[in-house]
Amino acid sequence: MKTDKGNIELELYPEKMPITVENFLKLVKEGFYDGLTFHRVENWVVQGGDPLGNGTGGPGWTIKLETHPDLKNVKGALAMARSSDPDSAGSQFYILKKNAPWLNGQYAVFGKVTKGMDVVKKLSIGDKMNTVEVVEGQS
Repeated sequence: MKTDKGNIELELYPEKMPITVENFLKLVKEGFYDGLTFHRVENWVVQGGDPLGNGTGGPGWTIKLETHPDLKNVKGALAMARSSDPDSAGSQFYILKKNAPWLNGQYAVFGKVTKGMDVVKKLSIGDKMNTVEVVEGQS
């Protein structure tokens, strides 16, 4: 993920979160995220992936909530954002800057930051995801 502040590398968990990873990769491959902004930035989280840029938009569909007991909302976690309906995630995601155990079991953690947490910490509201690309076979 190439942002205004630098690059962020992510590792996804397709074996544990197949529906969520498939949805995210579909959007990435379609270029859905390219040019979108981070619309929420707090001391513990950054959130983006909304085509409207205000936290209310999505791709036009939603996916079923997946959770896995091994995947927690810890610093560096990548997870799907949603409304109060557990099955309302579409394209919005968040990256945690700090542990957020109160979110465990309620949001689909489907990956983690492997490089670029320094970039995540520098992000501000309105910063862009210039391009999001898939790099196969990286670990």
